[in-house]
Amino acid sequence: MTTPLWRTKPVSSAADSQTGLRRVLGPWQLVALGIGVTIGAGLFSLTGVAAGQNAGPAVTLSFVIAAVACGFAGLCYGELAGMIPSGGSAYSYAYASMGELIAWMIGWDLVLEYTVGAATVASSWSGYLASLLGGWGLPIDPRLLAPPLTPVTLSDGTITTAWFNLPAACALWIVTALLMRGVSESAKVNTAVVIIKLAVVVIVIVVCAPHVHMANYHPFIPENTGTFGSFGFSGVMRAAGMAFFAYLGFDIVSTAAQDSRNPARNIPIGIIGSLLICSVVYVIFSLVLTGVVNYRLMANDPSPVATAIDTAHLPWVASLVKLGITSGYVSVLFGMLLGQARIFLVMSHDGLLPALFARLNTRTRTPWTSHLLFAVLTSLLAALVPIGVLGNMTSIGTLLAFIIVCASVPVLRRTQPEAPCQFRVPGGSVIPVLGILSCGAVMVSLDRLTWIRLVVWLVIGLVVYFAYGIRNSRLCRDQS
Repeated sequence: MTTPLWRTKPVSSAADSQTGLRRVLGPWQLVALGIGVTIGAGLFSLTGVAAGQNAGPAVTLSFVIAAVACGFAGLCYGELAGMIPSGGSAYSYAYASMGELIAWMIGWDLVLEYTVGAATVASSWSGYLASLLGGWGLPIDPRLLAPPLTPVTLSDGTITTAWFNLPAACALWIVTALLMRGVSESAKVNTAVVIIKLAVVVIVIVVCAPHVHMANYHPFIPENTGTFGSFGFSGVMRAAGMAFFAYLGFDIVSTAAQDSRNPARNIPIGIIGSLLICSVVYVIFSLVLTGVVNYRLMANDPSPVATAIDTAHLPWVASLVKLGITSGYVSVLFGMLLGQARIFLVMSHDGLLPALFARLNTRTRTPWTSHLLFAVLTSLLAALVPIGVLGNMTSIGTLLAFIIVCASVPVLRRTQPEAPCQFRVPGGSVIPVLGILSCGAVMVSLDRLTWIRLVVWLVIGLVVYFAYGIRNSRLCRDQS
């Protein structure tokens, strides 16, 4: 008899899990969802932080490394999404291939990934909002723009410490309210915002390219300071780890399977399409950004694109670009908060979490309980925790999810060869293995404190599982 920890869901059961959500999303809306989440804080904020603290101008190389590793993972996501069109993403794939305990751990990890990711995005959005309003003569008190104890300079030159990041918390509640109105309405807003955001990216590249100074590219890979991850090749790899935060979007596409009209077909299109488009955008954008602004000036800058516009002395375009970026962050928060609630919904439907999180609003058919819970958690993190800490935590969660997804492909091929498969990763097990190795290499380059935080979170997850999930699992009830 299979032990409870390793019991698996049949592929058909995982794919047919019904949660009551409305199936309203088509392939282009899913591509827009992926692009909307992927082109956000990773591009507009963490690009500067990764360049200034870790890789210098070689942050472009970091994005290439991350894109290659994500490409391996993206192909694996595509195969599994066609086979198991469930809204649980890596959680559902692990449940069908590796058993309940691994599924729980990756589901718990995804909750961390999306929660911390949304807080990171909101924190970055706050910096752009302050820059935008400041240009209009409407400054926000600096003490309301950063986590507690962060040194800030007031308008009179006085140096003091911040209270909390108020705009970041407000942004999360606003997007939560939008999501609770219904996915169909939210998706329309998201698609419009994505179009605006892509237009802004093109404008920034076109208007800033003539202001690139080749001297800013030298040295392309700054000499290591003697500390692992602080420039040199180790810095490039650590920045690649942070860059994984930037590629979170295609992962979130898979959480919307039960909102999709034809998930087996549309989810692979959304995943692979958004990944290809965003990889090209990231490489070109980071190259232009580090050419306009010296990487040393971006180490602690939450809004490097605004800095680049100001450095290039383009006041006529500054407000337009900042307004586009500020509104564009809505689509990022939309995708992450959507992904959070969908993971909790599927885990609750499987009995691993209380049924409270599977309840849907009778009018909008949205999981309002989960949305409210995560609005509280993410707003507290965004208001109180520095953006650099949040970015690293999101990256390590993403990497772990990618490794599990890559490993699930050969396992399911071997254990359930009869399962229908609309898209198959070419090359046998080569690409899944390369995905595991590349994601693992980037994962080990992250700092020790980030690892400790991940382990602590997973230990908390184990406590919750053994206290509640293992006894209330739907598989456990079905087998008893």
